[in-house]
Amino acid sequence: MNSEVSDVLCTSNEPAQQVIKPITLDDVITEISLRRHEFNQRSHVPRDMIEKMKKVGIFRASTPKCFGGNALAPSDFLRIVERVSEADGSAGWVTAFGSANIYLASLPSATQALIYASGPDQVYSGGLYPLQPAREIEGGWEVSGHWRFASGCKGADWIGVGIGGTPANGGGTTAGKPLTAVFPAAEVQIVDNWNVVGMQGTGSHDLKLNQKAVEHAWTFVRGTAATIDEPLFHYPSVSYQAQVHAAVNLGLARAALDLVTAMSGSTKTVTGAPRLGDRAYYRSELGKAEAKLRSARAFFYEAPENVWPSILAGNPVTPEQANLLRLSATHAAHTCADVVLTAYRLAGTAAIFNDNRLQWIMRDSMVVTQHAFLGEATYDSAGALFAGIAPTTPYP
Repeated sequence: MNSEVSDVLCTSNEPAQQVIKPITLDDVITEISLRRHEFNQRSHVPRDMIEKMKKVGIFRASTPKCFGGNALAPSDFLRIVERVSEADGSAGWVTAFGSANIYLASLPSATQALIYASGPDQVYSGGLYPLQPAREIEGGWEVSGHWRFASGCKGADWIGVGIGGTPANGGGTTAGKPLTAVFPAAEVQIVDNWNVVGMQGTGSHDLKLNQKAVEHAWTFVRGTAATIDEPLFHYPSVSYQAQVHAAVNLGLARAALDLVTAMSGSTKTVTGAPRLGDRAYYRSELGKAEAKLRSARAFFYEAPENVWPSILAGNPVTPEQANLLRLSATHAAHTCADVVLTAYRLAGTAAIFNDNRLQWIMRDSMVVTQHAFLGEATYDSAGALFAGIAPTTPYP
């Protein structure tokens, strides 16, 4: 792990010597707390912060071990995303992309070796939709188009874009599914247009390419089997992406409850009414919200922690297990958004001001529930599987 110089120690008989102190995750989270307004104003997490996140292993969390990565157990990484999100939702969202290299594991191993040639701390971002047609050329595709929602693209080393379906006449399980084409980030134009109500610091700008050639070896179908035979890459990739984004709301809900709890002993109110802690409705709602958060969090971590030992034992993930991964993630995202809203209401008029973090947390938490992998349709598909009926949309 890389290190930073922290201080100098001196003795009476020896020259000054530098003491090297490794940067820690706690250090990174502290700095994120101090800089979250900057991220919001810039509309992205700047590269110097990304570099520090790399140093503590965030962006090698889903890099294969054979390329020097950590390939962490999913629940271990989810806890990192949750902790960072307590400090800032946008930084937590960008942290979540430390899991995105599981997609790259579907590329040929020789291609992956090129990606990790300069080290395991590679940041991958993507704007898959809307899918753009690509012209087939010798050995690959010619790609042009405009894509949206490329979160973290300004800090990325590699960027993927969606280029339409695999040939339907090719047969097999990938026929007709969208391809992702991967490019060095410097080759992709970023359209600086991320102007939203919540998650402003995620830098989810648009992308553009014009007649850019890509070889077949640099394309993959999202969700297909990895070419790397390590436990993490047998974990359902789409389920994992739902989980890492839901973990952001776990952190935001914890931060919101801590903030409104800290307000309970205030003796000053605008109207002269009793302090919050003396009000029955406040105590009751605070208790309910705490129970909701802790219950959702328990289910959220229970699902991956039940699946992981089975994967380590060499067993394939069952549809029933994958269903619980998706369901627990969606439940956590929406329940935690409700918890944040409760905290906002309990705070009263204090929460409406721009310098009160609660209104900021509320907006961020609503964005999490809008993610495609965490939509209300998950409940329909989950219920269908419980009832022994085929889901109406691809799932899980």
